Amino acid sequence: MEYIIRAFQKSDLPEMIEIWNDIVKDGIAFPQKDVLDLKSAQDFFSSQSRTAVAVRKEEIIGLYILHPNNVGRCAHICNASYAVKKSLRGQHIGEALVKDCIKEAKNLGFKILQFNAVVKTNHSALHLYKKLGFTQLGTIPKGFLMKDGHYEDIIPHYIEL
Repeated sequence: MEYIIRAFQKSDLPEMIEIWNDIVKDGIAFPQKDVLDLKSAQDFFSSQSRTAVAVRKEEIIGLYILHPNNVGRCAHICNASYAVKKSLRGQHIGEALVKDCIKEAKNLGFKILQFNAVVKTNHSALHLYKKLGFTQLGTIPKGFLMKDGHYEDIIPHYIEL
């Protein structure tokens, strides 16, 4: 599958919203509970250090956001989230997004990429981060509220850039 990864454009927002909101509505991976509309998506995606999309033949097939994880003395640590269109998962698009994100994070001067809340049941993410050399930091018991109301463990990860 041929695609490019580039910075998002305002015209990408409707497809980005659909991909992002699918994950939010599933309630098993992203911490957000509220879905995005056009205005909130423009504000949210524009406020990131980088928002990028994977594009195949004019179709948005995935995206990521990259931003500082903290401020001041910890501002060299960044955080990111990734989203791939449901019908295209398992085709290594997420891997390409993470690799691009790592490259862009370095270009922006970040030193560490940290994921605060990788849900224990997100096996594809856990497998990918291990494959790419991320270090697991342990487990936070019941750190994520699943959509069905039960709490699941989270496993923070990091990689030095």
